[in-house]
Amino acid sequence: MLYDFYGELLTEHQKEIYESFVLEDLALVEIAELHGISRQGVHELVKRCDRILTDYEDKLHLVEKFEKTKALVNQINSYTKQYKKSHDDICIDKILEISDEILDNM
Repeated sequence: MLYDFYGELLTEHQKEIYESFVLEDLALVEIAELHGISRQGVHELVKRCDRILTDYEDKLHLVEKFEKTKALVNQINSYTKQYKKSHDDICIDKILEISDEILDNM
């Protein structure tokens, strides 16, 4: 998920290597041969990309905020379904409370 959020901040070369390893599941040796670098070079670049992506998350917390918002939206969805069945006004209060929390966090 870190790559989904921050991958575009990597250089083209970093993205190519990282995608080959993570998304295409190629072996380090295969990637090294494709890009004309050593296996160790690929290994180091993948580790560096992991650190870069983690550092971005440590500073920006976009993945954390996304996950929290997703959980809150799931709660809204659940209360909406419950309200649809029972017309319980407590559900509406909960939905408003959760949606206010989402808006406050934006």
